[in-house]
Amino acid sequence: MGALSKKLLLGSAMAVALVAGSAGALMAQNKPVIATVVKISGIPWFDRMETGVKLFQKENPDVVATQYGPATADAAQQLQIVTDLVAKGVNGLAVVPMDPSVLEGTLKRAMDRGIIVVTHEADNQKNTHADVEAFDNADYGKALNERLAQCMGGKGKWTTFVGSLGSRTHMQWVGAGEANAKNHPDMVLVDANNESFDDANATYEKAKEILRKHPDIKGFQTSAGNDVLGVGRAIDEAGLSGKVCLVGTGLPNPSADLLESGAITAIGFWDPQKAGMAMNSVAKSLIAGKKIEDGANLGVPGYEKVKVTKGPGEGVLIIGNGMVLADKNNYKEYLF
Repeated sequence: MGALSKKLLLGSAMAVALVAGSAGALMAQNKPVIATVVKISGIPWFDRMETGVKLFQKENPDVVATQYGPATADAAQQLQIVTDLVAKGVNGLAVVPMDPSVLEGTLKRAMDRGIIVVTHEADNQKNTHADVEAFDNADYGKALNERLAQCMGGKGKWTTFVGSLGSRTHMQWVGAGEANAKNHPDMVLVDANNESFDDANATYEKAKEILRKHPDIKGFQTSAGNDVLGVGRAIDEAGLSGKVCLVGTGLPNPSADLLESGAITAIGFWDPQKAGMAMNSVAKSLIAGKKIEDGANLGVPGYEKVKVTKGPGEGVLIIGNGMVLADKNNYKEYLF
């Protein structure tokens, strides 16, 4: 038995308990059911996404929109939740995959059963009708890195963090960051692609280890929503706020104190609320048999004129314009 199978067995009871009762009750209603499945429940990023799912439900009473996610950032637990929802026969799945490759088989079965599949943060997902991205991922990774380079004065050691090596978007962002850093030949990448699994405490410990190993390090580029909190705390406690640069994906409210102290230089983000609404909007349209054409307005800020291209499978890639970079000077404009 492989490690994934063992994890799946361990996580399955918990995952099924999360969805069995509620999904069963939902299916009894005579409305299309769209189930959003996130990487992990109970963290600010996906709590914010859930506000979008609930708002979509409120604005679209002709569908039933709900959100589920595993208690930990574990691809096997997420797979079990998706598998159970497919078995329940939901009409649409809106999934933010922890690892797109792990879900391919189950999403194919869902599509074969006539379930509409929409993904997010997974532009390499083959078995999806549509993948919705807030922006071009290479542009985002480059923007984060250029802000980091600006803070570092274009020189010194820097490193990267990702939620997991299987996380498609995170690897794209740091890959684009590495490519951009080549424009700054005095920037030296060390110990790249540290996996955080979106755990702020584990990231804090890893960042402390890197600061000990490389006392002259000048920069961190991070990817998962909690990474800036863990790395920022390590920088702050080491008395290096304003001396070591930190630019990464994060949300304004959780990052506020560390932005104010200078431990976090800048955060990049898109509003997960709007992404949740965009995914559900696409799912609702596809369930109704409508196509999403290039230039379409999804009725969600940042997705008013989307770019639509062919995806890696039979589906389409839908790209919005929802990128935001914020620092100490302007983060209060985006408090969530």
